[in-house]
Amino acid sequence: MQYKKEDLLRCHRKIQPYIHRTPVLTSQALNKIAGAEIFFKCENFQRMGAFKMRGAAHAILNLTDEQKANGVVTHSSGNFAQAVSLSAKIMGIKAYIVMPHNAPQVKKDAVRGYGGIITECEPLIEVRQATTDKIAAETGASKLHPSNQVDVILGQGTAAIELLEDHPDLNVVMTPVGGGGLVAGTALATHFLGKNCKTIGSEPFAADDAYRSLQSGKIENNETANTIADGLRTILGNHNFPIIQQYVDKIIRVEEDKIVTAMRLIWERMKIIIEPSCAVPFAALLREKEQFAGQKIGIVLSGGNVDLGKLPF
Repeated sequence: MQYKKEDLLRCHRKIQPYIHRTPVLTSQALNKIAGAEIFFKCENFQRMGAFKMRGAAHAILNLTDEQKANGVVTHSSGNFAQAVSLSAKIMGIKAYIVMPHNAPQVKKDAVRGYGGIITECEPLIEVRQATTDKIAAETGASKLHPSNQVDVILGQGTAAIELLEDHPDLNVVMTPVGGGGLVAGTALATHFLGKNCKTIGSEPFAADDAYRSLQSGKIENNETANTIADGLRTILGNHNFPIIQQYVDKIIRVEEDKIVTAMRLIWERMKIIIEPSCAVPFAALLREKEQFAGQKIGIVLSGGNVDLGKLPF
């Protein structure tokens, strides 16, 4: 598919009544540690606590009235589930949510609080997909994919639009990579709106399917995904992978202890709550900071929906 700058800008205009324009924060302490000037786009302050609200709202807004009448269905371990539930509630439609039974309880509680109708299943991608298909067939609900749907990808890219509007001279924008929607949308935004601005993804060594996919030229799976970054255990899709191949400069992998260290630094120095997946790009910057020395770096802090009963520090 050919994407245009206007696609992104139209999407941004459309979703503005449904999202927060989140703040961009800096920390002199973290700049000193990193040896670079960092601008954190705080999507942990987004409605429902994560960037996913952007893509969910855009996808639902683009449904027909007939489709809206039958509701929507998605599968998600947490943040997209919450985003779809809240967006659907605001727009007055039903949201059916398939969640793995081992999803954080805090995320299940939030989904129910937003009115989502949860069906729990085994934490296997094929089981999640089959359960979603079954609900769609029974209810007529429109399927929404957390990361591999054009409307969702464009919506996720609007965080980077705002970041570049606030700081147009960034050298790099960094995001975590899970299903690929955020990094793909961000890459489109930096391509169309940045000034020689690169997009760099980051993911755990324990779930490095995107890194391997770029190496092999085809979508790779994870045999295991034993990472603290629970939002990054999913794999790329056929809509976002071509964007990533074309517009993402590279993907940096990080160890589990470095994710925890980066998460703790942001909690301690910036006094804000982020979830483990959210800390991965900052961990990547710290791991390879010589390549970023003296540059202006934007980091999308993807979300803050953390289970406070299971902190890693």
